[in-house]
Parts: sequence; C-alpha cells; structure tokens
Amino acid sequence: MSWDYVSGILILSGINLMTVLGLSLLTGFTGMFSFGHAGFMAIGAYAAATMTMKFGMPFFAALLIGGIASMIVSLLIGKLTLNLKGDYFCIATLGFGEATRLILDNVQYFGGARGLSSIPTVGTTTLPNVIIINIVAVFVLVCIIKSRHGRNMVAIREEELAAQTIGIDVFKYKMIALAISALYAGISGGMMAHYLGYIQPVMFKLVKSTELTIIVIFGGLGSVSGSVIGTILLTFLPEILRSFYNWRLVIYGAAVILIMITRPQGLMGGKEISLKPVIRFIKGRTDKAKEEVKS
Repeated sequence: MSWDYVSGILILSGINLMTVLGLSLLTGFTGMFSFGHAGFMAIGAYAAATMTMKFGMPFFAALLIGGIASMIVSLLIGKLTLNLKGDYFCIATLGFGEATRLILDNVQYFGGARGLSSIPTVGTTTLPNVIIINIVAVFVLVCIIKSRHGRNMVAIREEELAAQTIGIDVFKYKMIALAISALYAGISGGMMAHYLGYIQPVMFKLVKSTELTIIVIFGGLGSVSGSVIGTILLTFLPEILRSFYNWRLVIYGAAVILIMITRPQGLMGGKEISLKPVIRFIKGRTDKAKEEVKS
C-alpha cells in the first residue's frame, strides 16, 4: 500500500470530515436531522470551481466563496423550513438536496449533466491544506459548542419547549446551526471539486447525504471526537475491504449495523477525547525527573 494511496484516502477523510463536523453541530448538538447536505456540498463545489476556473480566484478564497454561497442558500431554506417539526424538516431537506441536483443537471452554465472538468488541482486540495482546514474547523466548532450559543443549541436538542420557556430564541439558534453546517458543507464541496478535478450533479445524490448522516450517528451524537473517528473509520473501511470487491459493501454495511446494535449511542456516546490525562502524566514524569536530578 503506497503512501500516495494512503494520503488520497486521508484527503477524502478530511473532505468528508468538513461536512460531518457541520452536521454534528446541526444534528448532534441541535437535534435537527438533515438529509440534504449533499445539496450544500454541490453548491459549494460548483461555486468554488467557477471562481477558480472562470475568474482565476485563489484556492482558499474560492473555498470561502463556496462556503458563503451554501450559507446564503441555507438561510433562505431555513426561513421556509425551520418552523417544521421533527420528520417534516428532515423530508424538506431531502427535497432540497434532490432539487439542487436536478437544477444543476439542467443549468448549462455549470455544464449540465456533464458537469465541470479541468478544475485546477495542483497546489489546491493537498494533504497539508486539508489538515490545516480541518484543524481550524474543529477548533472553531469546539469554541462554538463551549460558548453560551452552543449551550443554547444543546438546550434546544434536549427540550425545545423548555428552552423556549426560559427565553432562548429557538428559531434563531436553529438558523445559526443550519447556516454554520451549510458553510462547512460548502467548503467541503469546494475541496472535493479541486481534489478530483471534475464534478457532476450525480455525485451529490441522496446516497451521499445519507452516508454523511450515518457517519455522525456512528461516531456518536453530540461528540466532535466521535465525528472525527467515525469519518476516518468509515472512509478507510471500504478501501481496506477493496480486495473483497464483490462483498466489500456488504461487509461495510454489516460492520455499521453491528456497531449500531452493540453501541446504539455511537462510538463515543456523546463524550470527548481529553488530553488532560496525557498532560498530567507528562507533567508527573517531568516533575519526578527534576526531583531525581536535585537529589
């Protein structure tokens, strides 16, 4: 297994992780299930690719434009759908995702069903760039979750009526969660476009949205660490099983079902990986070494 192959899978993991992190905020911390995030990825992918191909914009600026384009669309969709409860919002997002794909299928400016090709790939979605973007995304998400706004989102997830009773603007925080998750998905789509070098509407079908939602649940709702671990595992697993070509998707599905049965709360179960024990261990060893030197 060559390093180029492994780095390629790591890049794909990082691309998926961006959308999964946004979905984790929306689904895991705010309690709103979405099956339309492939649509936000598509908007970000086409917007970012258009910026670099037709306007010569730098890669990172194009990613930001793609993310902002997805965010603006999410604000329009949220205005219409966020008053819907439970399964109705989920169905609305599903319809949005499929509508986005069909619209792109018929807009010739974006290549129609053929999509866009010859998207710049050199020096764009490289492994170092992906790692940097992921670290920044995780840091920003953790800061949001640990803030007052993040606690308000968790309160909405736990009991929406009680949150409203104590003065939390439920609609506002749902809108914020949806907008941030769409921003992450748009950046993810832009990264994917510049990694593959081409995009087609068929790449953003319902199956893609379902796969991303499964990763969030698999990792554990309400856990950023779980989202990271779940993304890496479920991106690598189909590739590890590639030698069993005819059976790999069956084995992949069985593995996911097995985890869901044995750990219905997900891998992390809403908990986070903490570095405090490691820091305490290192500090203890350092102090012990200093005492030995003094003695």
